[in-house]
Amino acid sequence: MTTKKPAWVIDKERAKRQAATETVWLFGLHAVRDALVNPAREKLHLVVTRNAADKLADAIAEAGIEPEIADPRKFTAPLDEGSVHQGAALEVKPLHWGKLDEVCVSGRGAPVVVLLDRVTDPHNVGAVLRSAEVFGARAVIAPQRHSAPETGALAKTASGALERQPYLRVVNLSEAMETLRGMGFALIGLEGEADLTLAEGLVQAGTRPVALVLGAEGPGLREKTRETCDILVKIPASGGFGSLNVSNAAAISLYAAVNR
Repeated sequence: MTTKKPAWVIDKERAKRQAATETVWLFGLHAVRDALVNPAREKLHLVVTRNAADKLADAIAEAGIEPEIADPRKFTAPLDEGSVHQGAALEVKPLHWGKLDEVCVSGRGAPVVVLLDRVTDPHNVGAVLRSAEVFGARAVIAPQRHSAPETGALAKTASGALERQPYLRVVNLSEAMETLRGMGFALIGLEGEADLTLAEGLVQAGTRPVALVLGAEGPGLREKTRETCDILVKIPASGGFGSLNVSNAAAISLYAAVNR
């Protein structure tokens, strides 16, 4: 007699099989170069024009990968129409950064992380990753569903940061926030209607590590996410226009948190 597996076990096994077969096409000279020289990145297939191959010669040699030389008029990589590939595309496996607690407690950089609540635009997430690297944050964290996955567009906007800045996708954002609270992080949510300013919220956080929580432009933070935060703050604005793009708000918040 065989015992039927529970639904959650079946779902977990299916997700594991899907992850094992998932690949990403990166494109653009900068993104491809940084992936080629990243020893942690599993590289599968490189498509380049002759001109791009010359520009990437050192990185190709370091990666030890044999490129497919493509005609610039018939570029063979399966990219979305309009992708500015600059004659270079690389098929890779997604990066695996490790567990949340390991990265956020003992990782490199300042004791600051960024959590993104349903930010689905890859250009916004790429820009946040770039700012997180510039200001030395330990991780950018987003839910597995309703967030921007690792894509060529995200990598190109991140301008190489995707290869170096931990981008953790978690099953449940609120649970990840509770885990961070248990590790001593102050959870600071950015909300346009908050009473406290960002500077005042950082003063309240004192010397504790900081988790900056940002929502998508427009919807903002979901109710559950908002309720899980310790402090809600706003970035003060002058004049009648008081809204910032999420990537700009992340950059300002990171600078303030790192330099408090």
